Amino acid sequence: MNTVLIIGEHDGKALNAATAKCVTCARAIPDAVITIALFGADTAAVAAQAAAVAGVQTVLRVDRPENEHPLAAILAPQVAALAAEFTHVFGPSTSFGKDLLPRVAALLGVGQVSDLMAVETAHRFRRPIYAGNAIITVEADPSKTLVATVRVASFEAAAGGGTAAVDTKTLSVPLPSHTRYVGAKSGSTDRPDLQTASKVISGGRALGSADNFKLLFSLADKMGAAVGASRAAVDAGYAPNEMQVGQTGKIISPEIYIAIGISGAIQHLTGIKDARTIVAINKDGEAPIFEIADVGLVGDLFQIVPELERMVGT
Repeated sequence: MNTVLIIGEHDGKALNAATAKCVTCARAIPDAVITIALFGADTAAVAAQAAAVAGVQTVLRVDRPENEHPLAAILAPQVAALAAEFTHVFGPSTSFGKDLLPRVAALLGVGQVSDLMAVETAHRFRRPIYAGNAIITVEADPSKTLVATVRVASFEAAAGGGTAAVDTKTLSVPLPSHTRYVGAKSGSTDRPDLQTASKVISGGRALGSADNFKLLFSLADKMGAAVGASRAAVDAGYAPNEMQVGQTGKIISPEIYIAIGISGAIQHLTGIKDARTIVAINKDGEAPIFEIADVGLVGDLFQIVPELERMVGT
């Protein structure tokens, strides 16, 4: 029997869809018994959502005041202590998982396996390398706890309808004092989360300024889409870092991805290659983005985007 612990990502109110994608990955492991652990100050509401994910046997609530904010330095010792009861520890390959799981692996004295995209056996997996241009098969030591991040773009979210048991877990683990929560700043928006949105519109350096990104925000609001950006646009200061899509940003798999003014550097294509439909808008008909686009529009984005918004609004 393989016991899989999934570290649930949440904001205190809602379970991130990336967690249900980790469940799908875990269910592919033979004889898997799946547990979701939730760390927070009060995870009752989120635990109810996690318990409804099909394939989950148990949800563990690890509630303590120090867990109110998801600081990797605070959570890692607790996860490492909890891991003693499990053969596998999974987390999503989101900013949350990439921050937390390497610390857990270090505390356990094991190497982390990153970006699982397919399961072959309980300890053999496939993962991308070289910006997704090659896929390798890796095998972990079955005598040690396997710590891994799951490439959420490679898995569909597990369905609802589950009836997992919800338990409370108390961990008497000393926590480090060198890290403390000071505050968080983020833009206020009603748009979907970039990593889980079904529709994403991204802009590149061709937009020319941060002010011109308002064109994308307006179209996205009409479509109910999230907004992303290329690294070039982020480096130019047109968009904040959390909007970056690509190898060094967020890897996404929306139903439709609209790339506006993005040439298509390999690092960007790595982040969007799992999108179901890719639409590219660029005035350069030879731009690399058109090689993978399902639909391509060659023209001036400053004329095309307002026209698209007008058509969406009718």
